[in-house]
Amino acid sequence: MHDVLDPRDLLADEWEQLSLSGYVVGEIEPAVRGAVAGGDRAEMLRQLDALSAADRDAAWPYDEPSDPATLLGSLDEVPRLRLDEHELEDRMRGAWLGRAVANTLGKPVEGLTRLQVRTYLLAAGSWPLGGYPPLMEPLPPGVPHLHPSAPAATLGSFTDVPRDDDIDWTILNLHVLERYGRDFTTDDVLREWLDRIPFTQTYTAERAAYRNAIGGMRPPQTATHRNPYREWIGALIRADAFGYACAGDPAAAARMAFTDARLSHVANGLYGEMWAAGLVAAAFGTRSVDEAMSAALGVVWPGSRLAEVLQRVLALRREGVDADTALDRLDDELGAYPWVHTLNNAAVIAVALTWGETFLEAVGIAVGAGRDTDSTAATVGSVHGALHGEDAIPEHLVTASPVHIRSAVRDFDRVTVDELVERTLRLGVRHLPE
Repeated sequence: MHDVLDPRDLLADEWEQLSLSGYVVGEIEPAVRGAVAGGDRAEMLRQLDALSAADRDAAWPYDEPSDPATLLGSLDEVPRLRLDEHELEDRMRGAWLGRAVANTLGKPVEGLTRLQVRTYLLAAGSWPLGGYPPLMEPLPPGVPHLHPSAPAATLGSFTDVPRDDDIDWTILNLHVLERYGRDFTTDDVLREWLDRIPFTQTYTAERAAYRNAIGGMRPPQTATHRNPYREWIGALIRADAFGYACAGDPAAAARMAFTDARLSHVANGLYGEMWAAGLVAAAFGTRSVDEAMSAALGVVWPGSRLAEVLQRVLALRREGVDADTALDRLDDELGAYPWVHTLNNAAVIAVALTWGETFLEAVGIAVGAGRDTDSTAATVGSVHGALHGEDAIPEHLVTASPVHIRSAVRDFDRVTVDELVERTLRLGVRHLPE
């Protein structure tokens, strides 16, 4: 699925990406489908290259730039939040723990729909979500499969925090900041990818960018060449280390996130990482999720679909609907997007944080919403921990998930949460001006 080395996937997924982004590709759909069905590699690549000449509909209502001058210049007026340095260590520990714990809670059901997640968790006695769900065999009717990681990520099956790319990227970007400082470049990020992360432990847009880099391309071409996943969630899940390093300063976090994201993403893919980084950073400077969400919205390009989606979540909150109704509305509006797209998953994160008052309520909404459940839950857990500190993470989840984290990042396997917190604090976030 979504194999960046298989032209059948690339061609079909590129057509879908363009059709969802306002490009006029309807007339060539039969040729695309015919090429995929025919299986001739040369013809599929010819059709893939032909798609690059597609024109965007003149009536497309969004403005979604990807260039640094435009996007970074828009951050100049985003204010800092007050940072209480006496609380920083506790809240940093909450963020790292929240990310690791919530990611694990979402892993077994990743890729399922809302109905399938609910069906499984009800049958397993884990609805509403109150802890790590058990592995249930056989699966209940209506649940076609669990994620392949489920046997190593369900209740009682792990002795370390299970390895996951959502945590790998947070660790890797901490390493990037340690090695290159706050003024790191996209080429620095690429250098560490090639040195520290195995190709097979990357997915979709990251794997396409990795493939392009091995072929001799450099950013930002790595993000655009035969990469149908350039607006998917892969960049958003890489954001948190920048929010940690820029606690209280969403604009600074968003700038770092842009530098990272442009290796593999454009447009809403870029904005997703900028938003998540800004949201995490803002969470350290307030106890109010509404204030953090408002601050993070300030780093999102205002003419984009992502800005529209986030404003829609705020509007639903003002209407007074409950979380399930909000998710119903967003499912209706965003249902055409792939289950790992930035837009629908960012909406899930926003709903979970806005409606979920406790850690398990918020993470439970994210997991229960389906789609990329480990990724959305990880971001929700990270933000909730940054807002409220270590004690907000239920003790039974922390004690059931030991302090060591499995990681595919070279030299970081079985790193402890304590070490990650200490190394993050050493980056100098304590010395940010209030």
